[in-house]
Amino acid sequence: MSFGKTTPILRIFDEIKAVEFYVDFLGFKIDWQHRFEANFPLYLQVSRGECVLHLSEHHGDATPGSALRIETDELEAFQQQLLAKEYKFAHPQIQAMPWGSQDMTVSDPFGNRLVFTNAISV
Repeated sequence: MSFGKTTPILRIFDEIKAVEFYVDFLGFKIDWQHRFEANFPLYLQVSRGECVLHLSEHHGDATPGSALRIETDELEAFQQQLLAKEYKFAHPQIQAMPWGSQDMTVSDPFGNRLVFTNAISV
């Protein structure tokens, strides 16, 4: 038995703010987007490297305030990229965690927490 990768769905409420945060600030790219009709809720996929996220304006697709962990092997370099952008809503810092990883938490404009981590190997 095998399982494939996980693609989290995060709730968003504003397309412009979502693009500003996920694309302009975090450096993800938009892979595709879908609306059933004009002025209907947006559903889109963004990615950066192997990390794939689905963002949805659809009621019931996800709960605002979710949290997820995203592994990276260059946490410090990523932090420096983010700080250089001078995004006025986030000033991400790296924390040493008691279980041995280094984590950097960034909250999106909708209350979702993305924890970038250099997770420990076991």
